[in-house]
Order: sequence, then structure tokens, then C-alpha cells
Amino acid sequence: MISVVIPCYRSERSLRGVVEKTIETLKEREKAFEIVLVNDGSPDNVWNVIEDLVKENKKFVKGINFTKNFGQHAALLAGYKYSKGDIIVSMDDDGQTNPAYLWKLVDRLNEGGFDVVYAKYPQTKETLFRRMGSWLNNKMSEVLLNKPKEVKGTSFYAIRRYVVEDMVRYDKSYPYIGGLVYRATSNIGDVEIEHQERESGSSGYTLRKLINLTLNGFTAFSVVPLRIASFLGVFCAFAGFIYAIVIIIRKLTDPSIQLGYSSLMAAILFIGGLIMFLLGLIGEYVGRIYIGINNQPQYVIKERIGNE
Repeated sequence: MISVVIPCYRSERSLRGVVEKTIETLKEREKAFEIVLVNDGSPDNVWNVIEDLVKENKKFVKGINFTKNFGQHAALLAGYKYSKGDIIVSMDDDGQTNPAYLWKLVDRLNEGGFDVVYAKYPQTKETLFRRMGSWLNNKMSEVLLNKPKEVKGTSFYAIRRYVVEDMVRYDKSYPYIGGLVYRATSNIGDVEIEHQERESGSSGYTLRKLINLTLNGFTAFSVVPLRIASFLGVFCAFAGFIYAIVIIIRKLTDPSIQLGYSSLMAAILFIGGLIMFLLGLIGEYVGRIYIGINNQPQYVIKERIGNE
């Protein structure tokens, strides 16, 4: 059985077309499948569209309605939890990923014996700002989360049930799908797929959301930034010690040398700025631990409708 999970946000114009194309594609080769639509607190009429799609396709479609916007990654985890498929395919609701390519992911997954297969776009139809955000997240995943360098994580992928079962065990407040995948398996492949123009609207990822997503990635699943902070502290302490010795030697060999105001202020500003940065980094970790202790929900479901 195949499950297709689609997070929905600001997509009332494009969602129906995406779902109809997905059903048509799945019917070509499968009798047992489902489509899970998760309304991530969308401000438009997406939930009404989902209700209509469930009524029209009771056998195949079910919907989950959040009480507010919890983010794409929380919506995916909710869809995974209430899906039943042996293979789960995740895709966007904006029409940029053609459902007709769904079988390329599934075939690559089965033929290559992979646990996860991502779509790889030779050319993306996104804004420069969005491409820069994707590039930054991929580089962060390589350095901090041990993502294979040859694989570029995208939002269109196929994944096996046992990996999903491990992912949904994560119930903390700041989910990051990439981190959950890379901690569960390194058996990851990809396949080239054409990226299409967005059918309507614009990306829901603002600069603030992209920054938060990046923070989620390295504060929830990696302690590498804290190790870097430790190395920076040791390096600055060593550099300061060497500089102090140089100043003492210069003063002893040439008493006429006046200690410089500029060098002193530069050292103070550098060390002070570094300390504030590292305190902010540690504060980010501590803040997330605090929120986790308070059991802030990953998501809250208002209602579920569909084939159950």
C-alpha cells in the first residue's frame, strides 16, 4: 500500500488539481492507496477544499485539520502518524512537483533497495531567495547532520514504513524532517525529476521561517555548534595568551613603546562580541530544552475526516 502525505497551506486554488492528478497516477498501478491531506492552519479555505475532496473520494482521501499553523514539518509528522502505507510519498500542494513522477521515486526505492529516495531537480523553478534558503539548509545538513553530500534533500520523496515509524516517535516541539531521516538511516538515494512552475500563490516560507527551520535543524539534532563554541573559546584564550606574551616582550625590550588604545579596544570588542554570540547560542539550546520540559505540543488536531 502507498500513502501520499501532502501538507496544505495557502493552496485552495491548486490543491484540487494536485489531488486529482495524484489519484489518477496512483490508479495506474495500485488498487490500495491513500492520500492524507493536512491543513496546517491555512488562512484561506483549504479545509473546505479538503472536506469536498474527502466527500468525493471517500475510499482514497482523508483529512487532518490543525488548530493553527504549526509548520510544514509538524504537518508531515501528523500525516505520517495517521497513514497506513508500506511506502509513504511526501509532496507539496502547489503543483511544482508533478504527481506523474511519483512512480519514479517508488521504482528507484524498490530497485535500489533504498530506505529513502529524494527527487533531484536539475533546474528549480524558484526565486533566488528560496534557492539560497534551500542551499543553506542542505549545507547545514551535510556539516551538522551527516547528510550524504551527493543527495540533495527536497520536499518530494518516498520513504519506507519502518523509517517513518522511527520518525513519529519524536514528539518534541521543534521537528525537523531532515534530521529525523538522517538519524534513522544513511541508505538514501535520489532520482532526477523535472521541477515545474508554481500553479498559484507564493511560497509560505518567509525569511523568518527559513531561519527558524535552520535553527531547528542544528539545535534539535546536533551538538556540533556547541563543540565549535568550545573550540572558539580555546582558540581565543590561546590567542589572547600569545598576544599578552608579545606585549610583555615588546615592553621589556623597548620601554618607550606606549600600549595602544586601538589594539586594546579591538581586542575587547572582538572578545565581547564572541562571548555574546556564544551565550546566545547556548541560550537557544537552553530555551528549547525549557519549552520541551513544558510539553509544548508538536501539533494539535482539531478534527480528522476520511476513510477511517
